[in-house]
Amino acid sequence: MSEGETGSGGEGLKSVERRSSIIRRHTDLDVYQRSFEQAMGLFSLTKQFPVEERYSLTDQVRRSSRSVSANITKAWRKRRYPASFVAKLSDAEAEAAETQTWIQFAAACDYLSGPQAAELIDSYDTIIGMIVTMIRNAEQWKL
Repeated sequence: MSEGETGSGGEGLKSVERRSSIIRRHTDLDVYQRSFEQAMGLFSLTKQFPVEERYSLTDQVRRSSRSVSANITKAWRKRRYPASFVAKLSDAEAEAAETQTWIQFAAACDYLSGPQAAELIDSYDTIIGMIVTMIRNAEQWKL
C-alpha cells in the first residue's frame, strides 16, 4: 500500500492531514498540496518536450495532472453529499492514474529519464493512496 492508504480505520487520515492540523480549505489538504506540486513539476518538465507533442502528449499530461487537484477541490465542496464527494474523489483517482500512463508514454518516447518517470509514478501512487483513504473514510469528512 502507498503512504496514506490503509487497510481499514482512519489512521491514514493523519498522513492526508500531515501538513496542516486544521483543515479549513481544500488547499490545507496534504493530498491537494502534493497533487498541485506534482502538476506544477510536470508542467516544467513538459516545457522540454518536442514541439510536435504540444497538442498531444504535452497537453494530455498537463490536463490530467491538473485535473487531480481540480477534482479534489470539487470533492471538498461536495462534502455535504457523500455520494458526490466520493464520485469527485474517484474522478481525482482516475486522473492520477491517467497521469501515470502519460508519464509512461513520455518515458517510452525518451522525453523523461527512467528515474524521473519512476519518481513521478511513485509520487502519484502516494497521491492515489491518499485519495483512496479519503474515499474509504468518506463519512469522517462529511459536513
